[in-house]
Amino acid sequence: MLQAIRLGVVGPGEKLPAERELAARLNVSRVTLREAIRALQQAGFVQSRRGRYGGTFVVDEPPTAIRHDVRGVARRWDAARLADVFTFRHVLETGAAEAAAARELTAAEREHLTAKLAEAGRADLADFRRRDSRLHLAIAEVTGSSALVSAVADVRMRLNELLDAIPLLERNIEHSREQHEQVVAAILAGNPSAAREAMAEHLAGTASLLRGFLG
Repeated sequence: MLQAIRLGVVGPGEKLPAERELAARLNVSRVTLREAIRALQQAGFVQSRRGRYGGTFVVDEPPTAIRHDVRGVARRWDAARLADVFTFRHVLETGAAEAAAARELTAAEREHLTAKLAEAGRADLADFRRRDSRLHLAIAEVTGSSALVSAVADVRMRLNELLDAIPLLERNIEHSREQHEQVVAAILAGNPSAAREAMAEHLAGTASLLRGFLG
């Protein structure tokens, strides 16, 4: 659940799924789920509301929303560590794009991918990182591999410290949106090589931007 919150799958102010549904999704007992929710409450990530429209909601400003100091992050990420995570991400996400394009996607999967692309496309500066994460996860989701989804989520979690440390620039976001459209268009067209190439170009741009700020 914490990973879902940090990646923006459930965004600030949004309600968590019903207890029964969430327990089934996570394959845990409802007792275990309640303990996890209590821990998230104590850590300041969620809050419970009573009444007709009550439930468990992600707080408007989760603790991880605080941006890190660029110099502090740079000290923790040397060149070798950066290279390692960039290589891992490249292998995972280019493969995910290629695998998604090679599948015969269902109507629901195509709609899901298109919806996440649209959300990322219209996101403002404050919401872009979350919507960007959600789109990348959606690409992994339509591969049909739950293991790949988990791996992509994991590498994104590692990158969040880096991404949150650098400023968002409108021109960079516009370029990212264009690349997102190219990746998704190739997937929907069923062109694995084009999807892989477009994703590789997108990831290379992000890596170059991060190196520029942290190097």
